[in-house]
Amino acid sequence: MPAFHATRKRSAWRWLRTLAWSLLYPACVSVVSAEESPQAILAFDNPVQQYGSIARTRLEGWRSLIDAARELTDLEKLQRVNEFFNQVTFVNDIDHWGVEDYWATPTQLLTSNGGDCEDFSIAKYFTLRQMGIPADHLRLTYVKALKLNQAHMVLTYFKTPGVDPLVLDNLVNGIEKASNRDDLLPVYSFNAEGLWLARERGNEQHIGKPERLSRWQEVVARINTEQMP
Repeated sequence: MPAFHATRKRSAWRWLRTLAWSLLYPACVSVVSAEESPQAILAFDNPVQQYGSIARTRLEGWRSLIDAARELTDLEKLQRVNEFFNQVTFVNDIDHWGVEDYWATPTQLLTSNGGDCEDFSIAKYFTLRQMGIPADHLRLTYVKALKLNQAHMVLTYFKTPGVDPLVLDNLVNGIEKASNRDDLLPVYSFNAEGLWLARERGNEQHIGKPERLSRWQEVVARINTEQMP
């Protein structure tokens, strides 16, 4: 391998390791609670009163999407869920919730009609779980978006363990195989059952349970108190 390319590869993976630990460990000690975000409380307690009848319409559309699942293949579920949530407006947390980092529930995403990449991925994950897709087929995956040069989250779907997953991304309406997304470099992934650190493309290390991610615990707790469709 030419020295230049070898150096670039080592630099990329050093960056990834640094990013992975900075994303994992600060999240374990720095949690934004609902009490710190008045808008979050309003969206959670009475979304229709806060956001109006259009919020109810979006929630009804969500319910209809889930109700139609029994007639669909897994790929059709992925496509419909991706298209449904990608209609929501992208908004940074600081502008939307008034805090630097907040993981919204699917209800909050839809009623407020705004969210960032984590919110899109979380909503897609829990909707597909409601539609019958097992947790071990789905992962919330942190990546480096190379074109944007920043951290980003997508949802990945594995038809069977170890295969090239499909990527559901709020930046792209189409669903593609991960091997075709050269613009994304995986950092770590998780679901309700585990947490994995990416070592290189196609190679990963299981490093524990998702309980290490306090923001994940916090959003799951709020979802459990909400009424899913």
